[in-house]
Amino acid sequence: MPWLELSLTVRAEQQPRVEEALDDLGALSITLQDADAETPDEQAIFEPGVGELPLWPTITLNALFDADTDRRGLSEALSELLPWLEPDQMLYRDVADEDWERAWMDQFKPMAFGRRLWIYPWNIEPPEDDNSVVVRLDPGLAFGSGTHPTTALCLEWLDGQELAGKTLIDYGCGSGILAIAALKLGAASTIGVDNDPQALTASADNAERNEVADRLALFLPDDLDAEPAEVFIANILAGPLGELAPTFAAAAKSGAPFAISGILKGQEDELLHRYAEWFEDLRVDTREDWVRISGRRR
Repeated sequence: MPWLELSLTVRAEQQPRVEEALDDLGALSITLQDADAETPDEQAIFEPGVGELPLWPTITLNALFDADTDRRGLSEALSELLPWLEPDQMLYRDVADEDWERAWMDQFKPMAFGRRLWIYPWNIEPPEDDNSVVVRLDPGLAFGSGTHPTTALCLEWLDGQELAGKTLIDYGCGSGILAIAALKLGAASTIGVDNDPQALTASADNAERNEVADRLALFLPDDLDAEPAEVFIANILAGPLGELAPTFAAAAKSGAPFAISGILKGQEDELLHRYAEWFEDLRVDTREDWVRISGRRR
């Protein structure tokens, strides 16, 4: 069936009230996006820091309603609930029915990382190849499909590690892609940590799809109570990476290889100085405008 989409562009501080009003008026779904997307002012938010729910300074809310919803009546109701809302902030369009999941999956193709690691969408069958390690992924709503440079940097690093029989912690696990890749590459067990319960659900689903769910434990940060791991990886953002350095040091065994990413070029020097207190053999690798720092726990 077709739908009616209403788009509203507002400031970040106005977003909660606008979302509440749209919900009160019967919106079937509400999504948020950067109002400056696909412009030079676009601001990427890929993986929130632990305990953070960041938003863009200007946000576009896209609300779906039944196709026969009265546009004029909806506009008048919004004007009553949000008196400051201007008519030019409201944009209507008809949305044809389609298979949204199929449209998204059609854009997601198999990707290779390192010598042998491949990420495949769940709807494409990989060829028989004894030398390949394949992760089947349905990212869903959580970040981490391998398409972003930070995820690619982490996957390539994992592919180069000796993981057989080892334990690994993936802090900021998102879709679970890194923890699952480590298991497929030979790790004995992994722990995924994320502040978003939806990410933990996506990670569990993807682990089931890859038949490794019995070796992946998932925790919110406050619930994590595990022995230090033999390998540690975190793909979040530079701010929380700096704040969490002592936590990460405590979570990694002496001599454990580690990698952190989610770092923009220009942010690495401060983190190198910060991590040198607990980690050694530090090195920097880049991909596009993003950085991975790796090394070993002292």
